[in-house]
This record gives sequence, C-alpha cells and structure tokens, in this order.
Amino acid sequence: MNRVLARKLSVDMCGLRVPQRSFCTTAAKASSSQDQLSNQSKTNGSTNGDQYDIAIVGGGMVGMAMACSLASMPLTKQLSIAIIDRNPALKSGTSIKKVDFPDPRVSTVTPASISFFKDIGAWDYVQQHRHAYFDKMQVWDYTGLGYTKYHARDVSKELLGCVVENKVLHSSLFSCLQKNDCRKTIHPANLTSMSLQPSSSSVGMADSSSPSSKGLAKLELSDGSRLYAKLVVGADGSKSEVRNLAGIKESGQKYSQNAIICTVEHIVENRCAWQRFLPTGPIALLPIGEKYSNIVWTMDPKESLERKLISEDDFVKAVNGALDYGYGPHPKSSLFGEFSASGCFEVPPKVVKLVSERMVFPLSIMHADAYVAKRVALIGDAAHTVHPLAGQGVNLGFGDAFALSKVIADGVAVGSDIGEVTLLKKFEVERRVANSTMMTILDGFQKAYTVDFGPLNILRAAAFNAANLIPPLKRNIISYASGEMRFPLFA
Repeated sequence: MNRVLARKLSVDMCGLRVPQRSFCTTAAKASSSQDQLSNQSKTNGSTNGDQYDIAIVGGGMVGMAMACSLASMPLTKQLSIAIIDRNPALKSGTSIKKVDFPDPRVSTVTPASISFFKDIGAWDYVQQHRHAYFDKMQVWDYTGLGYTKYHARDVSKELLGCVVENKVLHSSLFSCLQKNDCRKTIHPANLTSMSLQPSSSSVGMADSSSPSSKGLAKLELSDGSRLYAKLVVGADGSKSEVRNLAGIKESGQKYSQNAIICTVEHIVENRCAWQRFLPTGPIALLPIGEKYSNIVWTMDPKESLERKLISEDDFVKAVNGALDYGYGPHPKSSLFGEFSASGCFEVPPKVVKLVSERMVFPLSIMHADAYVAKRVALIGDAAHTVHPLAGQGVNLGFGDAFALSKVIADGVAVGSDIGEVTLLKKFEVERRVANSTMMTILDGFQKAYTVDFGPLNILRAAAFNAANLIPPLKRNIISYASGEMRFPLFA
C-alpha cells in the first residue's frame, strides 16, 4: 500500500486531474415545507429552497473548523453558510463538566493546528476546559534496540502538542461560531440527494428551477427541505455521502488491525507522550490533564475483542506490561553508543485504574481519487483517512479547512465563482501533496512493524537511533510532525 501511495504522490506532484462530473442522484427525494433563513437551527424546508454561498455537509470538528475559518476572514465572513448535520450538539451545545472523567475520544493537536485555532478565535474556549500540553515524546520498540526521544527545545519551541478531548474541540468550535457575527444556518438533517442544476444556456421549457439557482448544486435533506449552494463542502467522514453522490472514487485498504481506546488514571501527573511499537502494533500513552492519560493500543482484531472483555484489573496489568518489560527489554544504549543524560530512557508512569469504557474500532487507510469536482470540495476524513499511530488524522483535516477557506477568500477577492473547478483545484494541488506525503510515511511505519525479522529489526532500530542522534534530522522530523509541511528528509 505504501508503494501505491508513493506512486500516487509522484503523479500528484506532476499534475492533477480534476474531474468535472455531474452528480449522482440515487437517494430518494422527500417532500418539502416552508422555511426561512436565520442564525438558528432549521427544522422545516421550503418548496423552492433557500440559496447559500456554501453548504457544509458534516458538522464535526473539521466541518465546524471550516465554518469558523470562513467566519473569521474579512472576505468570507459575509458569505451565507448552511451546516447540515443531525448531531444534537449543534442545536443545544455539549455539556462538559469538570467533575467527569475524560472521554476516551481525544486528539493530539499539533502546534500548527493550535495556531489555526487561535487565528479563528477558538483556542480560548479550549483553554477553559481540560487539556494537556506536552513538550517531550519518547518512542521505542519491543526489541530494546530502537529508541528516540523528542524535546520541544530541540526546535526552540515550548511544546510539541496538546491532547484535547474531541468533545472539547467540537464544543469550542461551536461556541466560537455562535459568537461570530456571520450568516450561518444549521440544518439538523442528513443529505439524501445532490444534483447539479443546469446552467442558463442549457435550460429547456420543462425546467422549473428559479432563474437564480441555475448552475448551482441542489441538495435535498432527510427532513424534506431543499437548498441550493454555490459550493458544497463534504466534511462528512470516511463514508462521505457527498463523495459518493459526487461520483468521486477512492482507493485504500483495511488494515488487519483494530485500536482500543480508553482513559486511565495514574498516581502522578503524566507530562509526556509515550509510544512503544509492539509486534502487533503500537501502544500510545497520551497525557490528558490532571492524573489522567489516554490509551490508543493497536492490535489484531481477535486480540482487541479479547482485551475489551477481560476484567479491568487484567487490562490494567496488560497495559503496564506493554509499556514496561512486556514483549522485550528496555533500551539501555543505542546502536551507536550510550544515551546522553537528557536522552536516557524513562519508564512511563504506572496505570492504576481504568476510568472509562474500552472502545474498539477498525483501522484503514483511504484516499479519494479527487478532492474537488464542480461545486464540490472534500476535506478531512471525506478525502483521506490514516493510521492513528502519529495522531495526524484530525490535524490533516484542520489543514484542509484552513487551505480551502483561504482559496475561497482569494476567489471572493477577485470576483470568481467559488464553486468553479479552476479555483478549487488550487486547494487540491496544495493539500493532496501534503496529505499524500504524510499518508505514505504513516503507512510505511505500519508496514515496517508488521514483520518481526532479525535484519529488519536492526534496520528499524538504526532508523530510530539516527533520528535520536542526528540533530538536523531530529529537528526536521519534529517540525514536520508539528504541522510544518516540509518533507523531513529534504527540508
């Protein structure tokens, strides 16, 4: 798979083929009723349908980030935006109580994404809730040979990232959008049909569309409402209905791995991000604030189901073993000599208690064949999914949202049609190369650790230790993982 992605990356860098296709309209159409444009949630639709500049399908973290980015820019804040999602949190907000245990669904937010949140005005809301900055990360493998440690000071930074619960990120973006003086409307419904209206030059006698909707995208929703938009942004996840209805294909594969996620408690506060590569996949221990950490443990599907069902005490023992002497020894020295004092191996803090449910989900990699079509753009998981071993998934989505909003602003500045492929292609050129590079790297890591073979173990260890002992390489890796989109080996 990594070879396929590498090959696609090479093609992407030479030139992009952007389809100008008509939409599919396979979903059933529903009846409609009267509605009006407002800044509140809509529950009814109109016969003719309201018109928007942009319809964002999917009100999750990436979709909300897209809306906030548009609302924060002078050139785009006056655009009318429809957000289509049935999530109840978009109607009443999410109740977050400090006394609750941390939710197991978290994201590691990179410095680049933190800057993005600050620019759109959402980071102040994040800081009102539980979050955990970290300035160092230790990575090692089960053989005792591969080891590296990253410090923010290696790149003259204060932090490497911040771990935040997904519900906190989403609530912060929602609060930010609510405070913004922008033309937004929330439709609590699902997308059922999407089609491209004929342009004025191709309208026949039987066409019943209003003159002002000619050439726009028409969307029909599950609540019977209908709307039109100059641009439809698909932010509706890996099973994107926008991608499907636009006829955009995708390639990828399911990994023979599942991930278990949960929240655990320590006696002391954890201030470091830890990751150990095991024979069946990596286990990560991420700080989430106070004395809590998040576990992301990758393993084969059968083992994941077994570990989900064992007792809490047995699961805690298994976690501590996986992060300590289980599967192999601690690293004691590198292949090239002893560790420096600042780079010495540390044992992660012991887990004493499981404080959340254990959630299991399958892992896969997917990349859409195109990010854009006429009046359509895909962002986040609708365009690409990656292995969670580096916590890059949602950060790639935030990068998409930022890049697309900038391209839209550029189009508005010169009076361009924001749904035209020639404009949207600028977004795809920028993001496809960046995302393909990251996907190839992560897929390569995943493949490298699915084989337990002596010579390969030594090669992996050498790569780990090179990253630990060669300062320029270490700095480039940290900068790349932090969101500075430069390929680490050639920066």
